[in-house]
Amino acid sequence: MTALVTAGITIRATPEQVYAALVDWESQGAWIPLTTVRVTEGDGGVGSVVEAVTGVGPASFVDVMRVEALEPPYTIRVMHVGKLVRGPGVFRCVRRGDGATDLEWRERLELPGGKAGQLGWPLVRPGAEASLKWGLRRLARRLESTAW
Repeated sequence: MTALVTAGITIRATPEQVYAALVDWESQGAWIPLTTVRVTEGDGGVGSVVEAVTGVGPASFVDVMRVEALEPPYTIRVMHVGKLVRGPGVFRCVRRGDGATDLEWRERLELPGGKAGQLGWPLVRPGAEASLKWGLRRLARRLESTAW
């Protein structure tokens, strides 16, 4: 079974500025909660492998992603290929008429743990979506403090 997790925000910055922040993989830890990100293979472009470690100490997990597509300044596609987190993810930037950007973060993930994972997902989903939204608000604050 797959699970869809989404979050969105309007950022007072251009799609070019938002996109540049998103593909600055190793800076994502500054706005994604409790996460450290690094490129482990490649240059961060298509085909590269990016590793995100989320959590604290023994309560952390590794999310391994392969960069599938980069369509500046609008779309970034990754495939989560790790042991725990698997499935496609996408960031979409949409230019608004007022110069701002609507940013959507969307993940379609294969639930780990078989039946237990399916039963537990309704309990985990609110926290997962809250974490994405928190990260997007942090990204917006960072960009808005320098973009305007």
